[in-house]
Amino acid sequence: MQTGVQIKIAVPGELSGLAYLFDGYRQFYGMESDLAGAQVFLSERMRRGDSVILVAKEQEGLAVGFVQLYPLFSSVRMAPIFILNDLYVDQDWRGRGIGERLMEAARRHAVQSGNIALELATEKTNERAQRLYEKLGYSRDRTFYHYALDL
Repeated sequence: MQTGVQIKIAVPGELSGLAYLFDGYRQFYGMESDLAGAQVFLSERMRRGDSVILVAKEQEGLAVGFVQLYPLFSSVRMAPIFILNDLYVDQDWRGRGIGERLMEAARRHAVQSGNIALELATEKTNERAQRLYEKLGYSRDRTFYHYALDL
């Protein structure tokens, strides 16, 4: 485990390093680089309180990973949940346990803020992430199909 990395809730002053990571995350999923767009998107999420971003920083303050949580509600369970939409660790920092630490920090934050569940999705081919999620106690939903409609 990487002990020199600290994880905390991101604040607006950290957007440039965070936007760089977010841009890398989007490129991982096949999107074109858009650093300015990433900065605007994250700035809006923070300004409007649309999400919680936990950032992992190394000792010199360089952002090396993040996880982004979006608040929702479960109507059936009548309680708040978080959608863990984004998890990313810079390629040079992978294999040091940072992704696992970010996931654990997300779980702690969700519990401390009164949420009853964390939900996430990943590509079928992202087996490395699937192994991590299952190691941390996440189970694959075998009850519901999830659909999307592009607008």
